[in-house]
Formats: sequence, structure tokens, C-alpha cells
Amino acid sequence: MVNSAAECNATSEHVTRRPRGRPAGSKNKPKPPIIITRENANTLRAHAMEVTPGCDVGESLATFARRKQRGICILSATGCVTNVTLRQSSPSSGTGPIVTLHGHFDILSLMGSVLPPPAPPGVTGLDIYLAGPQGQLVGGAIAGPLIASGPVVIMAATFMNATFDRLPIDENKEKAVTMVPHNQQMINVSDVYGIPQNLLPNSGMPEIYSWAAARPLSKS
Repeated sequence: MVNSAAECNATSEHVTRRPRGRPAGSKNKPKPPIIITRENANTLRAHAMEVTPGCDVGESLATFARRKQRGICILSATGCVTNVTLRQSSPSSGTGPIVTLHGHFDILSLMGSVLPPPAPPGVTGLDIYLAGPQGQLVGGAIAGPLIASGPVVIMAATFMNATFDRLPIDENKEKAVTMVPHNQQMINVSDVYGIPQNLLPNSGMPEIYSWAAARPLSKS
């Protein structure tokens, strides 16, 4: 009887004893991937655009902005153009005459922005600097067709909304906006995003120009 009781106690201790260490397969488990299915409205997207020979560079950019409902900020461009119409600056008035240059020119620099409507006046515009066949350098604001005589490659960044600020900032209006009573909330960009401009309040806050709601990312 004594041996039987001892054997029962040993068997009980053997059953209740837990193994040391982690169970097999309890660590180093693969984490599920993070998949972004929607695009932030304030995200900048990089684009390499190629304009086909014979097409108007400015019109091609305006069509892209209107159809994609995205603003374009031109970073650089390379290629050749022909029959350029430029508005050159004047030291006295700031706005000079419009001249048309015939022949082939190499693009040295292309800068500016193209926004789809609605957009504040004076924001959309392109400035270009060119090198002529004889080595002459010309430049100015594009005031007419800019026909690509060969492939024109443009590096640009696009965005879905923009904030228009008037400078200098009025300190009184800025204080009035920041000193909001505790029972009121500040209007966030996301609160007015997508609302037509005629429905936005005309206050000291900056004007927000948005063209499209956030949409799923394309697979390309």
C-alpha cells in the first residue's frame, strides 16, 4: 500500500509539471502586411511625363490637370520645341512685349504650376528658358503655343488640394482665428475638403482649393 501511494504521488507530480520555455511556434510569427487602400489628399506624387512631338506642351499639361483633377508643379524638363511665343519682362513695367520665335530651341529650364479650375487668378503659369541654334539664350513666360519638335520629358509633382494664403498675414485676423472659444471647434482641412468654394466662409482662414476626393490607389 505504501508503494502504491508513492507511485500515485510521483505520477501526479509528473502530470502537473509544466515544461519550461515558450511553446513551439509561439514566436517569430509573420506579421500581416499593411496595405494602403486610399490616398491621402495632401500626398505629392512624382510623375515623368513625355509629350509627343507635334503636341502643345502647355495644352497637354492643362488637359492632364483637368482630367486627373490634380494640380501640377513643374520641376524640370528636357527636349526640343519650335515656334515659341513668350512674354518677356520689362525693367520698367514688369510686363514686356509678346514675341514669337521661329526655329528649333532646346529646353534649358521649365518651371511653373498648372491647376485645374477653380483656381485663383495668376497662380497658373509656365516660365521657360531656351537655347537657340546659334547659342543664343531666350526666356520668359509662355504666352502661346509651345510645340514639341521632339519628345519632351517633364518631371513634375502633382497634388489634390492647395491652400491659398494672402501675404502679409494680418495679425489681427490671425489672433481672431486662433483665439476660438472652448465651446467652438476649429475648422480643419478635412472638414471643408471637397466643398465648393462658394460654400466656404469668407473669414481670416486661408482659402482651400480642392478638386477631387480621395480615391483608391491605382495598380500601375
